[in-house]
Amino acid sequence: MDYHNAVLLEQTVAGLAIKPDGVYVDVTFGGGGHSREILKHLGPNGKLFAFDQDEDAWENRIDDERFTLVPHNFRHLKRFLRFHGITEVDGILADLGVSSHQFDVAERGFSTRFDAPLDMRMSKSNSKSAYTVINEYEEKALKHILLEYGELKSAPAMARTIVHHRNPTPIATTERLKEVLRPFYPAHKSHKILAQVYQAIRIEVNEEIEVLREMLEQAVDVLKPGGRLSVISYHSLEDRLVKRLIKNGQFEGEPERDFFGNFQVPLKAIGKLIVPDQAELEANSRSRSAKLRIAEKVQIAKK
Repeated sequence: MDYHNAVLLEQTVAGLAIKPDGVYVDVTFGGGGHSREILKHLGPNGKLFAFDQDEDAWENRIDDERFTLVPHNFRHLKRFLRFHGITEVDGILADLGVSSHQFDVAERGFSTRFDAPLDMRMSKSNSKSAYTVINEYEEKALKHILLEYGELKSAPAMARTIVHHRNPTPIATTERLKEVLRPFYPAHKSHKILAQVYQAIRIEVNEEIEVLREMLEQAVDVLKPGGRLSVISYHSLEDRLVKRLIKNGQFEGEPERDFFGNFQVPLKAIGKLIVPDQAELEANSRSRSAKLRIAEKVQIAKK
């Protein structure tokens, strides 16, 4: 598929333990690879809902009466499932991160390979873009973003440099941003450091951490007991949230214990962490950082 090669396709869908007449959600539709695989396992009474806020992805919608595409951010999971009369589901799949299509379309501004306007919006309806972040955020906020989301040790100096160079002429393109930050990356480390910078800005533009938290909390609520959650993450910030939710039922701290000192958590891990094998790495280099975690709902989450 030209739009996006679905990562860990068979393992992710197998992790859902699909029931032919069940209700499933693919919260990251993209090119539709995972959705099409789910539909192969559904019977005539099964249902699949897919979410994607990216207008480009809507062209990949599937002509199948069992399939419904919700053209919205997955942070609105419960809201739009209820709109369609669904309060509980048997499984939820999420393939986080940026699609191959988004990386490959220069004007979207996601890739370090192209000179493009500072954009990086997952949805074109988003009022905040990379231009907004780079040219309007205060130095303190820029430092926080680069340090927290990009894990860049030179974040304080980078933030000062950006603020210094954006006046009187704004930093309007990815190439200009790379020029401004060139003192911070030697040639042999340019790809790695720039990837961290782009990741930090992209996460801020799309509120990816907040959105992921919201979706995961809602996922626990809408999953039926015995329902499965199958999530692919691509960097430590995402994976940490998924791992903590599965282990502790929350993102920070330790879960509450009952009278006997036992943890009360709504999910249990199914199997071990799954990563791409050598064959998939060779076929799709963008899968190299993928991590798949699968969990099962064991009790109704507390409200």
